[in-house]
Amino acid sequence: MGQKINPLGFRLGTTQNHHSFWFAQPKNYSEGLQEDKKIRNCIKNYIQKNRKKGSNRKMESDSSSEVITHIEIKKEIDTIHVIIHIGFPNLLKKKGAIEELEKDLQKKVNSVNQRLNIAIEKVKEPYRQPNILAEYIAFQLKNRVSFRKAMKKAIELTKKTDIKGIKIQIAGRLAGKEIARAECIKKGRLPLQTIRAKIDYCCYPIRTIYGVLGVKIWIFVEEE
Repeated sequence: MGQKINPLGFRLGTTQNHHSFWFAQPKNYSEGLQEDKKIRNCIKNYIQKNRKKGSNRKMESDSSSEVITHIEIKKEIDTIHVIIHIGFPNLLKKKGAIEELEKDLQKKVNSVNQRLNIAIEKVKEPYRQPNILAEYIAFQLKNRVSFRKAMKKAIELTKKTDIKGIKIQIAGRLAGKEIARAECIKKGRLPLQTIRAKIDYCCYPIRTIYGVLGVKIWIFVEEE
């Protein structure tokens, strides 16, 4: 059997960085880890609850589509800095949105003495991020678009970016077939065994009427 490893964890410390920056004693490490998970889940739930519904437009023209690429958490003695990297930050730019989110997060934080500082950073090239492309494919599949057509459209969105290669794989009951299978499409180079190659990766589940589909996206950004 082939030995599989997460492309992000494989390159941690070389081309990939940690998303959490803090120090804790061994007996307090689990509490800090659970606190990070609560903060990330609270932000994602807030985005989902406030996202506009009923839009039939394409995702690239739908300004209500809020897709978080990743969340950085930096903890100091009395402050927790949360940096949200998002592709289309229109919802969080509304008046009072950050204050409301800070109140929700403050309830999740264990320590009362620590205050929260939330910052929003817009991703320069949204369609260079695998999470945004996976959300786009999910949007297309929920609108009954063919999975092959959805994958090809996602690759077309990356033409304007400076990526060197991309691979998209969808697995599950494709097109409602009784037997699950996996289909993939690839364009350009994808050196997964090269540690100095910077590769972005995401695994995204899509719930359909036939079951759950799994989408995996690898993007070869550059080689250092």
